[in-house]
Amino acid sequence: MKRLYSLIAIILVFLGFAFVRQQPSQQSTRTQKTQTVGILQLMSQPALDTIHKGIMKGLADEGYKPGKNLKVDFQNAENDQSNMKTMSSRFVNENADAMIGIATPSAQALANASDKIPVVLGAITDPKGAGLVKNNKRPGGNVTGVSDQAPLKAQLDLIKQIMPKMKTLGIMYTSSDDSATAQYKQFKALCKKENVTLKAYSISNTNDVDQVSQQMLSNVDAVYVPTDNTIASAMQTLVANANSAKVPVFPAVDSMVKDGGLATLSINQYKLGVETGKMTAQILKGKLNPATTPIHFFRSGEMTINLKEAKKLGITLPKSVVEEAEKNGEVFK
Repeated sequence: MKRLYSLIAIILVFLGFAFVRQQPSQQSTRTQKTQTVGILQLMSQPALDTIHKGIMKGLADEGYKPGKNLKVDFQNAENDQSNMKTMSSRFVNENADAMIGIATPSAQALANASDKIPVVLGAITDPKGAGLVKNNKRPGGNVTGVSDQAPLKAQLDLIKQIMPKMKTLGIMYTSSDDSATAQYKQFKALCKKENVTLKAYSISNTNDVDQVSQQMLSNVDAVYVPTDNTIASAMQTLVANANSAKVPVFPAVDSMVKDGGLATLSINQYKLGVETGKMTAQILKGKLNPATTPIHFFRSGEMTINLKEAKKLGITLPKSVVEEAEKNGEVFK
């Protein structure tokens, strides 16, 4: 009888061990299950497109790949408010596991659509100021993510270094863009502290860029453009007018240098996207809770210069600036 009991015990232990080995971990099950992520992008323009590419890379780095364990519903709102509302509702109706907003208006539309589905900010300049979180360190709701707040002091220092004889600096921004307006206010305070004369010019939409920029360029020695999606989409118009006036444009975003800006010390848009994707993946895996996950701020920028533009304007960039761009940043020729 004792032998029978021993045999039964051994069999039970063996079966139990086999069962445990066959059961995937909770983490593995969560990763293998197909989950849905809705991505809402404000419009098509280089900076936002680059962020989107980075998001996909970040998700892939964390093991999430479309067609395998991830369904990505990507929607481009084409800068239309009604589109953003409809597309946000679409994500909610399909029970998305997480939603990503690229640009402030997109993130606001997603946050308004649901207070339960996690919303990840894909490079939002001022999350708290835009009403997306209660606190940048402890958001307190279903929203967290990544900020693309530009290193304004470093950017102003770069402008002064390249333009030591500058008397007046112009800034152009979209008045209806919360992020651009917030950045303008911060830059204005910074210029006052640094004794830099700043003249501000605001626009309502891309149709204003031509006329307003021509008015501005006759009154300034250089132009600064904050993180502004509307102006970014009309960068060719601004640059054409600036080149005619022989006035350099210093944008806050690296991709705008490629489109004709002279130089910037900015946050890498692709890296912003990668971090956004990775944060989303951690939320999908249950490792992060938006309510207690601080907004991620990048604290250092990378030098980006446009040598072709410098030649057009007859400006010789400082050797140290060129070397920094060649070593740690990007050079457009």
